[in-house]
Amino acid sequence: MRTEEFDVGEYVDLMGLLLDLKIADEYRDGVVANFERIRAIANLVNSFPLPEEIEVAPVFEP
Repeated sequence: MRTEEFDVGEYVDLMGLLLDLKIADEYRDGVVANFERIRAIANLVNSFPLPEEIEVAPVFEP
């Protein structure tokens, strides 16, 4: 999905309906703002290039 087509407010409303979770009007703006932040962080993580030869590691070893 292209980011300019994604409406965070609509997403919050639809997920509230799907989960049968009533978000009080006084909290909705804060919830939308938090999802905007989550979206920005996720875009940063998802845009990080990974080499094709990288493999999934079953155990993290620093």
